[in-house]
Amino acid sequence: MEGLHLQFLLNGFVTLFSVKYLLACFCGIFMGTIVGILPGVGPTATMTLMLPFTFAFGPAVGLITLTGVLCGAMYGGSTTSILVNIPGEAASVVTCIDGYQMAKKGRGGAALALVAVGSFVAGTLAIIGLQIFAPLLGKFALSFGSPEYFTFMILAFVLISNLTGGDTVKSFVMLALGLWLSSIGICPLDNVARFTFGSNDLMLGIEFVPLAVGLFGLTEIISIGIEEYVPPAVRGIRMRELYPNREEIRRSVAPILRGSVLGFFTGLLPGPSAVISTFVSYTLEKRISKRPLEFGQGAIEGVVGPESANNSAAVATLIPLLTLGIPFGPSSAVLLAGLLMHNVEPGPMLFQNAPEIFWTLIAALYVGNIMLLILNLPFVGVLSKIAAIRPALLMPFIGMICLLGVYGVRANFFDVWVMVLSGVAGLVFRKLKYPVAPLIIGLILGPMTENNLRKTLMLFRGDLTRFFDRPIAMSFLALIVVMAAAKLIFRKKAKGGGIMDLGEEKA
Repeated sequence: MEGLHLQFLLNGFVTLFSVKYLLACFCGIFMGTIVGILPGVGPTATMTLMLPFTFAFGPAVGLITLTGVLCGAMYGGSTTSILVNIPGEAASVVTCIDGYQMAKKGRGGAALALVAVGSFVAGTLAIIGLQIFAPLLGKFALSFGSPEYFTFMILAFVLISNLTGGDTVKSFVMLALGLWLSSIGICPLDNVARFTFGSNDLMLGIEFVPLAVGLFGLTEIISIGIEEYVPPAVRGIRMRELYPNREEIRRSVAPILRGSVLGFFTGLLPGPSAVISTFVSYTLEKRISKRPLEFGQGAIEGVVGPESANNSAAVATLIPLLTLGIPFGPSSAVLLAGLLMHNVEPGPMLFQNAPEIFWTLIAALYVGNIMLLILNLPFVGVLSKIAAIRPALLMPFIGMICLLGVYGVRANFFDVWVMVLSGVAGLVFRKLKYPVAPLIIGLILGPMTENNLRKTLMLFRGDLTRFFDRPIAMSFLALIVVMAAAKLIFRKKAKGGGIMDLGEEKA
C-alpha cells in the first residue's frame, strides 16, 4: 500500500475538489470527446490550440486540461468509428473494422456501451500503474547525471525515428530540423546569437506554440479545405440499444483486461504508442480467439480490446514524461511544453519540488475517467451527430482560435507568420510523407540535449573515454549500437529475402 502513496493521493483529491480544478477537468474531457468524434481534428492539434489559454491558470490546471483532452479523444474516437466507419483519430482506425459491422447489424449501441466500460476499466488500471511506477522510476532517475540524460535522449531520438511508422531517414531529417530550429536565437549558456540573420524577432528564438499550431492545426484546416466534403451517414442510437447481451459481456471481459495490460506497457515505448497498441491488441485477439472468422464481420473482441489498449497507452505515456522529462510522442511534447512554459520542469525532481502537481493530476485522472463514462453513455446519440457538422462551418472557427491563441502568447505578429509558414510547410511535409512528430520532439528536447552535452563535455574535460566509468550511460550507448546493428541486419535480410521493411510496408 505504501507504493500507492495514499496520503499524497488523498491530498490530491482535496486539492482537486475546487471549482477551478473540476471545471478544468470537465472542459478537458469534454473538448477531447468532441475532438475524438470530429474526423480529422486530432488531440495533438487541440491540445496545442488550448495551450495559450491555460497560461493564466497555473501549471496544474493546464496539465489537467491538456491531459483531459488526450484521454477524452481516446474515448470519443470510437463513436464515429463504430457509427460512421470514420475514425475520429488515428488510434480508432482498428475499431472501424468490427465496430461498423456491429452497427450495421443493429449492435452499434451495445458496442459503444462496452467500449465506454472497457475504456473506463483500462483507464483506471493505467492510472493505478502510473501512480505506482512513476514515483519509483523517478527515484531511479535521481541517479542520472548529465552523461546519463544525454545518452538517454540520444536513445530516445533513435527509438522515435524508428517507430514513427515511416521512412527512418525522413524521420532523422525531421528530427535534425527540429534540433536546428531549437538552436535559433540567443544561446542561454554563452549569450551568442545563432542563426538570427540579423532579425530582432529571431533573437528570442522560435516559439513552440506558433510552430506546433501551424504544423498540426493550420495544416489540418488547409487539408480539410482542399478535400471534397462527403457528408457522413450517421446511424442513430436509442437508449435501449445501449444494453449489451450476456454473450457480448462475457466475450468482452478478457479482451478488456488484456488490452489494458498490453496498452500500458506499449505506452512506455517511444512513437505512436496508442496507435501501435490497437493493432497489436487486435492481432492478439484474433490469434487467440476461438472464432477467428468472425473478425471483420462484427466480433466484439475486435472492438473492446483495441479501444481498451489505446486508453491505457494514453495514460502510460505520462510516465516517461513526468519521471524523465522526455516526451515519446507529439501529445506528450505538448504537455511538456505546457509545463516548461509554467516554469515547471518535469523529471525526477518533480516529485520533490512540486508533488502537488503530480498528485492532483492523478486525482483528476480518476475523476475525469468517471466523467467520461457518464458523458459517453447517456449522450452518445447527441455526440454522434457532431460528426455531421460541415467543415465549412467548423474550420473558420478553429482558424480564429489558432490566430487568437498564437498572437496571445507574446502579442507578436511574428508568431502569426511563423504559424502560417508552418501550416504551409506542414502540408508539404504531409504530401511528401515526412513525419512531423520527430520535428516537434527535436524542438522541445533540443535545448535540454545541448545543455546536457555541454555539461558532459565539461565534466569529462573533453575525454569521451570517461563514458566507460558511467554504467548507466554505457548501457544506453550499447542499446543504440544494438538497435543500429539490428536495423542494418533486418534491412539486409529484407533486400535478400523479399521481406518488406515496416516503414515501406505501411507506406
